[in-house]
Amino acid sequence: MNSLFEYLIRLGDDSLILGHRMSEWCGHGPILEEDIAMTNISLDLIGQATNLLKYAGEVEGKGRDEDELAFLRFDRDYKNVLLVEQPNGDFGMTMMRQFLFDAYRKPLFEALVNSSDEQLSAIAVKSLKETKYHLKHSAEWVIRLGDGTEESKQRVQESLDTIWRYTDELFFTDDIEKELLENGMSADLEEIKVAWMETVNQVLSEATLNIPDHGWQHDGGRRGMHSEHLGYILAELQYMQRAYPGMEW
Repeated sequence: MNSLFEYLIRLGDDSLILGHRMSEWCGHGPILEEDIAMTNISLDLIGQATNLLKYAGEVEGKGRDEDELAFLRFDRDYKNVLLVEQPNGDFGMTMMRQFLFDAYRKPLFEALVNSSDEQLSAIAVKSLKETKYHLKHSAEWVIRLGDGTEESKQRVQESLDTIWRYTDELFFTDDIEKELLENGMSADLEEIKVAWMETVNQVLSEATLNIPDHGWQHDGGRRGMHSEHLGYILAELQYMQRAYPGMEW
């Protein structure tokens, strides 16, 4: 297995699936400005996925481009974390999911800027600029909802209680991660987790929200074992390419 290819697929799939989830809000945002903001975030994420999957295809060397990798794989071939495929729920659930992911992605891209792989470093430089805005946006909404009305606080706390169980997988480490870290290509996920936890504690404290203490954690996405939700996402995401093979925009 090409470790760099696998790593790029993981990063690209995270962006692709979350980007699709965010795109589901287009035309349904609570206010016009927020509708536009979430659509732009979706476009950023899909742009990141395009760059990462395009490079993955080049590394693989089997003639697959970013479109084929995005639209013509089976569900077990996707390596995104379970967090990003969870349903949008209400606006508070979407913002909480986005915040927990953004708080991980920012220090990850900060580390990948220094990757020994020049192309991955270049992708990280561009993606970091976008991710800083994503984190600012989602964190402000978590604080606003958590420290808002009684109902908004209750609902966003329930959102946190529901999806916290998917956060530990963000720091999944295996031989692929270890090999690339030794070669200076990837990031030290133990250090990323420390930075993530600092951001999460700071924002949730300001939002007057409590981290769940149930201790439940789920994983499997990095190994291609997903929740039922991914199948529904792929049915929609892949429809055009499955119906009209080779179609180009």
